[in-house]
Amino acid sequence: MAEGEEEVNYASVVFKTGYNPPPAAKRGEETVYGEVKVQSETKNEDSAGHRRFQHLACCLGILCVILLGGIIGLCVYIANLTRDNKNLEDQLGNLTQVYTVSESNVKNLSAGVKELETQKNNLTQQIQNLTTNCNELNISRAQWSIDSYCLGNTDKKCEACQKGWKLTAPSCCQYNYPASSGWKTWEEAQKDCSGNNSYLAVADDSEEKEAINVKSIGYNGYWIGLRVVNKKWEWVDGSNLTDSSLIDPPADGHCAVFKKDKDTWSSVSCNLKRQWICQKKALSV
Repeated sequence: MAEGEEEVNYASVVFKTGYNPPPAAKRGEETVYGEVKVQSETKNEDSAGHRRFQHLACCLGILCVILLGGIIGLCVYIANLTRDNKNLEDQLGNLTQVYTVSESNVKNLSAGVKELETQKNNLTQQIQNLTTNCNELNISRAQWSIDSYCLGNTDKKCEACQKGWKLTAPSCCQYNYPASSGWKTWEEAQKDCSGNNSYLAVADDSEEKEAINVKSIGYNGYWIGLRVVNKKWEWVDGSNLTDSSLIDPPADGHCAVFKKDKDTWSSVSCNLKRQWICQKKALSV
C-alpha cells in the first residue's frame, strides 16, 4: 500500500427480525435500578459487617468485664489469704511464746519438786534425829526424876516431891521468898518456874487453895498463875477462873497475888515485883 493511503476495514452487519432494542428510557431505568440494587446490597453487607463487629466488640467487652471481675476476685482472695496467713503467723508466734513460757514453768516446777523432795528428806532426817534426842532426853529425865525424888533420902524411899518442894496434893509447890531485891514481875516469875519444868501455881480447887495457904511463908504476897486475858481472869493452863468472888473484876494488865491467911486474892499490876509460887504434878509413889 502506497504511503498516504488509508486502510479501510469492512464489516458485515446482519439484522435479525423480531429483535426490538429497549428504548432509551427503559435502559436508563435498568441502569438506575442496577445501581440502586448494587448500592443496597453494598449497604446491607456493610450493615451486617457492622453488626458482627458490634457483637464481637460486645463479646470482647463481656469477656473483659469477666476477666476484670476474676482478677479483682483473685486479688481479694489473695489479700484474704495474706491476711489469714499473717493471723496464723501471729497465732503461731503467740503459741510458740506460750509454749516456751509453759516449758520454762514446767522446768521450774520440776526444780521446785526436786527441792521440796530434798527438803522433805532433810525434815524427815531432822524428825528422826529429834525423835532420837527426845527419847534420849526422856530417858535422861526419867533418871533425873529418880535421882531427884528417890536418891539421898535417909529412909531410902522415893518422895512425891523433890527436895525443896512441898506437897499440896495432888501437886508439889515451891515457895520462892527471896529478899525484896530478888522479887520478880509476873512474867519473870513464870519464866523462872518454866526453867524448873513447872508453872506459877494454879489454885482453882478449894482444897489446893487451902493447902497452898497452909504451906506458905510470910505475908508479903506471892504471884500465882492467874492473870487477865481478853478482859477475863485466866489461869496459866488456859482454864478460866470459876469463882469470881475470889478477886476483883478483871482489869487489863493485872495479875493475881496470893497472901497468907487471906480468903481472897489481890489484883495488882503485873509489872510489880513480888515473891512467887511454882507448881508441878506430884510423883505417884
